[in-house]
Amino acid sequence: MVVLVAKGKTLRTALRKKADIAPSPAGIGASQPRALDIVLASLEDSKAENIVPIDIQGKSSLGDHMVIASGRSHRHVAAVADHLLKALKDAGFGNARVEGLSGADWVLIDTGDVIVHVFRPEVREFYNLEKMWLAPDLEDGTLH
Repeated sequence: MVVLVAKGKTLRTALRKKADIAPSPAGIGASQPRALDIVLASLEDSKAENIVPIDIQGKSSLGDHMVIASGRSHRHVAAVADHLLKALKDAGFGNARVEGLSGADWVLIDTGDVIVHVFRPEVREFYNLEKMWLAPDLEDGTLH
Protein backbone atom coordinates (compact mmCIF):
# COMPACT_ATOMS: atom_id res chain seq x y z
CA MET A 1 0.00 0.00 0.00
CA VAL A 2 1.40 3.40 -0.93
CA VAL A 3 0.29 6.49 0.98
CA LEU A 4 0.18 9.45 -1.36
CA VAL A 5 -0.19 12.86 0.19
CA ALA A 6 -2.03 15.46 -1.84
CA LYS A 7 -0.63 18.97 -1.92
CA GLY A 8 -1.80 21.01 1.03
CA LYS A 9 -2.52 17.99 3.22
CA THR A 10 -0.27 16.60 5.90
CA LEU A 11 0.74 12.97 6.23
CA ARG A 12 -1.08 12.72 9.56
CA THR A 13 -4.32 13.94 7.99
CA ALA A 14 -3.94 11.52 5.10
CA LEU A 15 -3.17 8.63 7.46
CA ARG A 16 -6.09 9.52 9.72
CA LYS A 17 -8.49 9.54 6.76
CA LYS A 18 -6.93 6.32 5.42
CA ALA A 19 -7.30 4.68 8.85
CA ASP A 20 -11.06 5.26 8.67
CA ILE A 21 -11.10 3.11 5.53
CA ALA A 22 -8.43 0.46 6.27
CA PRO A 23 -5.38 0.04 8.49
CA SER A 24 -2.10 1.25 7.03
CA PRO A 25 0.80 -1.13 6.35
CA ALA A 26 2.75 0.09 9.37
CA GLY A 27 -0.17 -0.41 11.71
CA ILE A 28 -0.53 3.31 12.38
CA GLY A 29 -2.66 3.57 15.47
CA ALA A 30 -2.60 3.33 19.23
CA SER A 31 -0.05 0.52 19.28
CA GLN A 32 2.43 2.36 17.06
CA PRO A 33 5.92 2.49 18.59
CA ARG A 34 7.24 5.84 19.75
CA ALA A 35 10.28 5.64 17.44
CA LEU A 36 7.99 5.29 14.42
CA ASP A 37 5.97 8.32 15.57
CA ILE A 38 9.15 10.38 15.78
CA VAL A 39 10.38 9.18 12.38
CA LEU A 40 7.09 10.01 10.64
CA ALA A 41 6.82 13.42 12.33
CA SER A 42 10.42 14.31 11.46
CA LEU A 43 10.03 13.28 7.82
CA GLU A 44 6.83 15.28 7.55
CA ASP A 45 8.46 18.34 9.18
CA SER A 46 11.38 18.06 6.74
CA LYS A 47 9.00 18.07 3.77
CA ALA A 48 10.05 14.56 2.70
CA GLU A 49 7.89 13.26 -0.14
CA ASN A 50 5.99 9.99 -0.71
CA ILE A 51 6.44 8.72 2.85
CA VAL A 52 5.56 5.02 3.01
CA PRO A 53 5.55 3.20 6.37
CA ILE A 54 5.76 -0.61 6.08
CA ASP A 55 5.22 -3.16 8.84
CA ILE A 56 7.96 -5.80 8.49
CA GLN A 57 7.22 -7.73 11.67
CA GLY A 58 7.27 -11.41 10.80
CA LYS A 59 8.88 -10.69 7.42
CA SER A 60 12.34 -9.81 8.66
CA SER A 61 14.40 -9.88 11.83
CA LEU A 62 16.00 -6.56 10.81
CA GLY A 63 13.37 -4.53 12.63
CA ASP A 64 9.65 -4.03 13.16
CA HIS A 65 9.01 -1.18 10.74
CA MET A 66 10.53 0.27 7.61
CA VAL A 67 9.86 3.78 6.33
CA ILE A 68 10.69 4.83 2.78
CA ALA A 69 10.71 8.49 1.77
CA SER A 70 12.10 10.74 -0.94
CA GLY A 71 13.93 14.03 -0.99
CA ARG A 72 13.93 16.35 -3.99
CA SER A 73 17.72 16.57 -4.38
CA HIS A 74 21.02 15.48 -2.83
CA ARG A 75 20.88 18.46 -0.51
CA HIS A 76 17.28 17.79 0.52
CA VAL A 77 17.98 14.07 1.19
CA ALA A 78 20.94 15.02 3.42
CA ALA A 79 18.88 17.66 5.26
CA VAL A 80 15.98 15.23 5.83
CA ALA A 81 18.42 12.62 7.21
CA ASP A 82 20.20 15.16 9.46
CA HIS A 83 16.88 16.41 10.82
CA LEU A 84 15.74 12.84 11.53
CA LEU A 85 19.00 11.94 13.30
CA LYS A 86 18.69 15.02 15.51
CA ALA A 87 15.02 14.27 16.30
CA LEU A 88 15.86 10.68 17.27
CA LYS A 89 18.76 11.78 19.47
CA ASP A 90 16.66 14.51 21.14
CA ALA A 91 13.94 11.93 21.86
CA GLY A 92 16.42 9.73 23.71
CA PHE A 93 17.05 7.08 21.06
CA GLY A 94 20.79 7.83 20.96
CA ASN A 95 22.84 7.77 17.80
CA ALA A 96 21.27 5.71 15.05
CA ARG A 97 23.46 3.88 12.54
CA VAL A 98 23.73 5.77 9.24
CA GLU A 99 24.93 4.80 5.78
CA GLY A 100 25.13 6.92 2.62
CA LEU A 101 24.95 10.39 4.12
CA SER A 102 28.07 11.61 2.30
CA GLY A 103 26.64 10.83 -1.17
CA ALA A 104 23.00 11.58 -0.25
CA ASP A 105 21.53 9.49 -3.08
CA TRP A 106 20.22 6.88 -0.64
CA VAL A 107 20.56 7.37 3.11
CA LEU A 108 19.78 4.45 5.39
CA ILE A 109 19.10 5.16 9.07
CA ASP A 110 18.76 2.17 11.41
CA THR A 111 17.27 2.88 14.84
CA GLY A 112 17.01 -0.80 15.73
CA ASP A 113 13.23 -1.17 15.50
CA VAL A 114 12.68 1.25 12.61
CA ILE A 115 14.73 1.28 9.41
CA VAL A 116 14.45 4.46 7.35
CA HIS A 117 15.42 4.85 3.70
CA VAL A 118 15.59 8.37 2.26
CA PHE A 119 16.13 8.41 -1.50
CA ARG A 120 16.46 10.80 -4.37
CA PRO A 121 13.43 10.01 -6.62
CA GLU A 122 15.48 8.40 -9.43
CA VAL A 123 17.31 6.11 -7.03
CA ARG A 124 14.09 5.16 -5.25
CA GLU A 125 12.46 4.26 -8.54
CA PHE A 126 15.47 2.14 -9.56
CA TYR A 127 15.59 0.04 -6.35
CA ASN A 128 11.79 -0.04 -5.82
CA LEU A 129 11.95 -1.29 -2.22
CA GLU A 130 8.20 -0.83 -1.77
CA LYS A 131 7.52 -3.53 -4.34
CA MET A 132 9.73 -6.00 -2.48
CA TRP A 133 8.52 -5.27 1.05
CA LEU A 134 4.84 -4.70 0.28
CA ALA A 135 4.56 -7.94 -1.72
CA PRO A 136 2.04 -10.36 -0.19
CA ASP A 137 3.49 -13.13 1.94
CA LEU A 138 3.72 -16.48 0.21
CA GLU A 139 2.40 -19.55 1.95
CA ASP A 140 4.88 -21.99 3.44
CA GLY A 141 4.96 -24.05 0.23
CA THR A 142 7.06 -23.02 -2.76
CA LEU A 143 5.15 -21.85 -5.80
CA HIS A 144 6.50 -22.76 -9.25
